[in-house]
Amino acid sequence: MLTRSTLTTTTRLSAVATRSVRAASFWSQVPQGPADPILGVSEAFKADKSSKKINLGVGAYRDGNGKPYVLPSVLEAEKRLFNGSLDKEYLPITGLGDFTKLSAELAYGKDSKPIKEGRVAVAQSISGTGALRIGTAFLARFYPHAKAIYLPSPSWGNHTPIAKDSGLEVKQYTYFDKETVGLNFEGMKKDIQNAPNNSIILLHACAHNPTGIDPTHEQWKELSNIFKEKGHFPFFDMAYQGFASGDIDYDAFALRHFVSEGHQPILTQSFAKNMGLYGERAGAFSIVCNSAEEKAKVDSQIKILIRPLYSNPPVHGARLVSAILGDEQLRAQWLTEVKGMADRIIDMRHGLQSMLEDMNTPGSWKHISNQIGMFSFTGLKAEAVDALAANASIYMTRDGRISMAGLNKNNLEYFAENVSKAVKGELGDSTHGAPTKPPKGSAPEPAQGAN
Repeated sequence: MLTRSTLTTTTRLSAVATRSVRAASFWSQVPQGPADPILGVSEAFKADKSSKKINLGVGAYRDGNGKPYVLPSVLEAEKRLFNGSLDKEYLPITGLGDFTKLSAELAYGKDSKPIKEGRVAVAQSISGTGALRIGTAFLARFYPHAKAIYLPSPSWGNHTPIAKDSGLEVKQYTYFDKETVGLNFEGMKKDIQNAPNNSIILLHACAHNPTGIDPTHEQWKELSNIFKEKGHFPFFDMAYQGFASGDIDYDAFALRHFVSEGHQPILTQSFAKNMGLYGERAGAFSIVCNSAEEKAKVDSQIKILIRPLYSNPPVHGARLVSAILGDEQLRAQWLTEVKGMADRIIDMRHGLQSMLEDMNTPGSWKHISNQIGMFSFTGLKAEAVDALAANASIYMTRDGRISMAGLNKNNLEYFAENVSKAVKGELGDSTHGAPTKPPKGSAPEPAQGAN
């Protein structure tokens, strides 16, 4: 028979054991990870009570009033899908057939030789990030040469962890010139030439993130020749087709030129920016193969890669893209809308450069207009960025990158005034932080349709 004393002792022992288990938790040694730099900017922005605050960190399009923008063509596609009373069944592992076909045609061109010959392996992905993961995992498993990938310096922050998590070693090649806030093309060529033969080289097809600096068409042709000489493998990341210049064909030049020259690249696509489908996660992954037979083998291995990752992709975003690209009227409407978004950003670039120059802001600001796409590397030093946040409620990443989509007619002058003050050292503890030399011929060719 258990006495009260025995029960009390048992309870105490149980409590001690519980505390011991808690003290020896499996997760007690898990280190605290660093905060995401972009999310940190957004959190600071949200906490700011100023009515004049500006968030230039987020990589999402905003309209002329600073509001999230849903394209009218997307709204029309939504209506059509709703009225179609479609089911919610699983998609095949590689996604919606109409979506993959139309995505490939958009990127490579409907008359592309590999498309016509049926030797492009395509799979729907979880936006561009998912496509990159499929691509790097495929290369890690099947590419017969060195298991390293070369990224431009700098590159999109997620490129490195995606490649590393897929088992690839990450190396870098020269891209950005801090002195000119332009492209260091000679350094880029030298590094790519010096990379071991058959290296994997990642290229931003257009609207380089984060710098907004692209090679010219002639420079792309030069790079293609170097790739041929060295046997390098081109891996194109294209997240901004149409959104960069307003012209889908112009923005696809690099990819299409490489393909026309006989390269067989990997391509990753995203419809987050050019269709505003951020949360729908609509993307595509593709490989140009040598034959239809080779394509069938590659297709089979892509399915094997995808199956344990997420089994199959979501259906709604793919249906929206297919509805727009597959209908002549909706496609024409979308092309007008995406050009309108690109043109608004181009207008903000010219307006910002003009204001900074009119305010006699030290340094050269031509790079603002010469850059292209959503982002701009301003050339501002970290101290100036900190001063803008602390004294003007203007938020951006500490490398001076801004999202041009966050600027509009209502806040452009306020932003320019405070940047000018920061560069002049007149804003809190800021120090001079702008480029002093103009770019040396590194600007991209003028975007078609730009003012």
